[in-house]
Amino acid sequence: MLPTDALAAFAVFAEHLNFTHAAAALHISQPALHVKVNKLATTVGRPLYQRQGRALTLTPEGESVARFARDLDTRMTAFLAEVRDAAALRPLTLAAGEGAYLYLLGEVIRTFGPLKLLNRDSTRMLAAVRAGRADLGIGVLEVLPDDVTAVLLASYPQTLVLPVDHPLTSHAELTVHDLAGLSLVLPPANRPHRRTVERALRAGGVDWTLAIEAEGWPLTLHFVTLGVGLSIVNGCVRPPNGFTSREITDLPRVPYYAVHLPDRASDARLAELLTAIRLGLAGPD
Repeated sequence: MLPTDALAAFAVFAEHLNFTHAAAALHISQPALHVKVNKLATTVGRPLYQRQGRALTLTPEGESVARFARDLDTRMTAFLAEVRDAAALRPLTLAAGEGAYLYLLGEVIRTFGPLKLLNRDSTRMLAAVRAGRADLGIGVLEVLPDDVTAVLLASYPQTLVLPVDHPLTSHAELTVHDLAGLSLVLPPANRPHRRTVERALRAGGVDWTLAIEAEGWPLTLHFVTLGVGLSIVNGCVRPPNGFTSREITDLPRVPYYAVHLPDRASDARLAELLTAIRLGLAGPD
């Protein structure tokens, strides 16, 4: 089998017919180039060049090998360009929750392509990134894992969604004590958002009732519009028509992170996607 490294070196040698100049062009030593050319000649079983006075010329076999080497180099270059172009067009896979897609990422999904989207909560988003099933994950993280790279994108206050004619709309801002006596639509008990809200209400000694448990912001807002109760949502969530929101100042802000594997830090397309997400985000940083 013809060694490809020797073929590539011989193609350069055939252009220069000078070991000094060819070795310099290849950024290798002259002895190393001699080894490659001699190895190729041994494989072919014929001398590939000859000396005529002080000049070197190719033998007929050398001419044939040089043509083959140049053709192989051209085909290899075209093949690598095709592979790179295909990789550049491969859809990046983005994992995020329904709320992030609806209220944060709409602009980047509209303008950046191609993308493959996975609907994952934060736990399953991290699993997808770690397993290589997602190039980038977006989600709310309470604790930053040490085995992935996490980049803070934005943080939002927690807000109470309520009808525009509700008495609490007279307040520019609210505290948990303003929630006393309210009936709330909240996520299931095992969700981080639910735990945070209940912890704050309990610490403030606030009496409240659970109207209904709902999974996801769209369903939560649906029940709010039906009059089932009010709800506390992340500040990036837009209230439906006829409703407004008020920041609850003593609830912690909600941080959204972009997450990827550390070895993807130099990936140009991933960096481009991250930049597009940052530019497309609405709301306070």
